[in-house]
This record gives sequence, structure tokens and C-alpha cells, in this order.
Amino acid sequence: MVSGRFAGFLGLFAFAFFIFGEVAPAQARWQCVTYARHVSDFEIRGNAHTWWAQAEDLHERGSIPETGSVMVLRPHGRMRLGHVAFVREVVNDRQIRLNHANWSSRGMVESNVLAEDVSPDNDWSVVKVWHTPTGQLGITNYPVYGFIYADAAGTREDDLIGAPLQIAAHLDEPASLPRRGRTALAARAPSGGGGSANQPRDLIGDLLTEVD
Repeated sequence: MVSGRFAGFLGLFAFAFFIFGEVAPAQARWQCVTYARHVSDFEIRGNAHTWWAQAEDLHERGSIPETGSVMVLRPHGRMRLGHVAFVREVVNDRQIRLNHANWSSRGMVESNVLAEDVSPDNDWSVVKVWHTPTGQLGITNYPVYGFIYADAAGTREDDLIGAPLQIAAHLDEPASLPRRGRTALAARAPSGGGGSANQPRDLIGDLLTEVD
């Protein structure tokens, strides 16, 4: 026979399970592929390093970043499954801003963070990505497959508030610097330099609303 104290404990446990079971989905940690799919509307499944090949017959691909595209990183070192990141904005011919998940902090979303082309030929084949804990670009050079371009009206950037947490790192940006897509960047001669003089500011934490 169950004692009154034990029955009360079971009741409390069941209540707690019900309450926390309801909120857990909204606080679930993001994988990079899940988040990229959420904000881009690309219906691509599987590990990040498979996205490039899967997109061949589904979307236009290329080596030039474009706002709304998804950058696909090759497996490298301990990053055995690759990585995908949503291109929020093209800043100039060597810098872009990303929204992506599961990078600096496990399962968390980072918004408006810098990635920089560090390839010798300015062809976006190698990048450095912003590292939030140190407040600067990371030291690792990551090889890039390329960029998967969004279909017309194919991205849902307004849905970014659905992330459980966003970590924002803003940049100093030159005045009157236009956004540039594939055509404008392709028409510009490679700079051949080691990157822009623009340096990121310190990290600004940003807590956003939970998923509806």
C-alpha cells in the first residue's frame, strides 16, 4: 500500500513533469541544420556536409555569398559533420554577417555575427567565423563548399525571433556601404588583401522570445 507521503511525492513529480514537459520544446537546443532550415525554408535534411550535394538539383549554388543564402562548411578537424549558416547580410566582398546555431555555444543561436573570407584568391573557399566567447574572429580557417541560394521569397528572416536565445555581435560598418549579391561581387576585382579594417565590437547578449 502506498503511503500518503509517497503518494504526495508522486503527485508532485507528475505535476512537475507536466509543467516542464510543456515548456521543454520551446527551450530545445538548436542544431545548425535545423536552424538553417527554419530560417531559409530549404527542405534539405541530413548532416550539414551533405547539404551541398543534396542542393544540386534543388537550388542554385555558387561561390559568391548572397543575402538569404546558406553557407556550407566542409568537415574540418573536430567538425566532422560540417556546418551550415544563414547569410543575413553581405557587408563587402570579404565580409558577411551570419545567423547560425550550435557554433560558439552548444545549441544556441548567434545572430548578426561576422564571417570573413581569408582565401588567398578572394574566392570564399576559406573563412574565419566569429567566436563569441573571445569576442573576435576565431583562429581556425574553415574550408567552404559554397553557398546555396534561396528561391524568390524563400527566406523567413522574421522567424528568427523563434530561437530560444540569440547572441548578437554587431560590427562597425562604413557609411553608405550597399548590400551586394552575386552580380555585384563577381564584377568586382579581388582585393588580394588579408581582410577589412573593420573590427567587431564587444559581444552584446540578446535574449529573445520563445518559440510559439
